[in-house]
Amino acid sequence: MKLRRTMKARRAMTAVAITTGLVLAVAGCGGGDGGDDDSKKENTSSAAPNNDQGGEETQQEEQPQSSDDVLAEVKGEESITLTVKSAVRDEGGFVTVSGTVTNNGSRFFAAANWRGEERELNKNGSSVAGANLVDGKGKKRYLVLRDTSGRCLCTKFTGGVKPGQTSDWYAQFPAPPDGTTEMTFQVGAMPPAPIEISEGE
Repeated sequence: MKLRRTMKARRAMTAVAITTGLVLAVAGCGGGDGGDDDSKKENTSSAAPNNDQGGEETQQEEQPQSSDDVLAEVKGEESITLTVKSAVRDEGGFVTVSGTVTNNGSRFFAAANWRGEERELNKNGSSVAGANLVDGKGKKRYLVLRDTSGRCLCTKFTGGVKPGQTSDWYAQFPAPPDGTTEMTFQVGAMPPAPIEISEGE
């Protein structure tokens, strides 16, 4: 009896060992080639978009960002910053100069002395009517254009410029001779601002 029990126990243990070995072998085969290949494929496919995205980001960083060019910037009276962003010669025989005015002070800016000293310009309060363009080489000064009523072809700061506020402005002048591009813009007691005139499209 003992012999039969011993033989049955050995057969049972052998069957368990063989079954366990087969399970491990199948798991090893299934997880070896296919698992590694799948993981490699997943890693490769997931790595590719990251590389592409990285390339796109690098290209975007290298491309210049679109922003307004600043031709000149001067700081002067009453903590005012005057910026000239464009000066374009138009086909109509005039030059349009434009930019921004920023009040960095703590008081209201009325641009009272920017309207000019000419009697004809008295109706142009809080404006850049008194601005001028100076051609240093040609030794000629160009005043802001105005209509028959004496109103300037320029910006009027209606209500003035409040502290911390930035306002856009423009002024039109007679065009200098062709080939003259280097000019100086000046208004009120602000320092002269050297600018370069570009040709309009």
